[in-house]
Amino acid sequence: MNLHAIRAIYMFEMARAWRTLLQSLVAPVISTSLYFVVFGGAIGNRITEIDGISYGAFIVPGLIMLSLLTQSISNASFGIYFPKFTGTIYEVLSAPVSYLEITLSYVGAAATKSVVLALIILATAAFFVPLRIDHPVWMITFMILTAVTFSLFGFIIGIWADGFEKLQLVPLLIVTPLAFLGGSFYSINMLPPIWQTVTLFNPVVYLISGFRWSFYGVADVSIYTSLAMTLVFLALCLAVVGWIFKTGYKLKR
Repeated sequence: MNLHAIRAIYMFEMARAWRTLLQSLVAPVISTSLYFVVFGGAIGNRITEIDGISYGAFIVPGLIMLSLLTQSISNASFGIYFPKFTGTIYEVLSAPVSYLEITLSYVGAAATKSVVLALIILATAAFFVPLRIDHPVWMITFMILTAVTFSLFGFIIGIWADGFEKLQLVPLLIVTPLAFLGGSFYSINMLPPIWQTVTLFNPVVYLISGFRWSFYGVADVSIYTSLAMTLVFLALCLAVVGWIFKTGYKLKR
C-alpha cells in the first residue's frame, strides 16, 4: 500500500479545511448553538423531560448526529467533485495510486474533519446543558462509523454529481429531512403507533437512537439493531464505491 500517496492526498484535503476555517468549523458550531438556544430554551421550557432526561440534554446527540451526517457528506462530496471539476482527478487516476488508496485518502480526510467538528459541538453543548456520557466507547464507535459511512456516501454523490447544484440535492432533499424526522428533537415513542412503525423505515432513526443510548442509556430501538443497520449501510456504500471504480462510472472521459 502506497502510504506516501495516502498521506499526501489526506494532508492536502485537511489543509483545505484550515483554509476555509470559517465555513468548515465556525459556521456549523454557530448554527448548532442557535439550535440549543431556540429548541433548548424555547421548547425546553414546555417539554421538561423525556425519559427522565432534560429536553436540552436530550437533543444534544441528535444535534451532533445531524451535523455529523451533513458535514460528512459535504466534505467528501466536495473533496472528490472539485478535482473532477478542475480536471485534476485524471492526474490522480493516472498516478501509481490504487482505487483503495484514493478512497481511503478522501474519505479519511472527510471523516476526520466531521469527527473533529462533532467533538467541538459536544464541547460547545456542555456550556448550555449538563451532559453525561454513560458509554464513551460506544459513543466514539458510533461517531466514527457514522462519519466514515456518510463520508463514503458523500464520496459517491461527488462522483455522481455533474454540477454544484447536484452536490446539494441529496443532502437538502433527502438526508436533512430524514435527520429531522429521525428523532433528533424527540423520541419516536412520543408518536402515534402508526407513525412509530413508519418512522422505523427511516435509517437515520437507528443512528440517532444508538448514539443517544451511548450518552444516557435510553434508546428508541435496540443498540445492536442500530449497530447492525449502520454496518449494513456502510457495506452498501463500500459496494457502490467498488462498482464505481470497477466500471469507471463518471470517471472516464
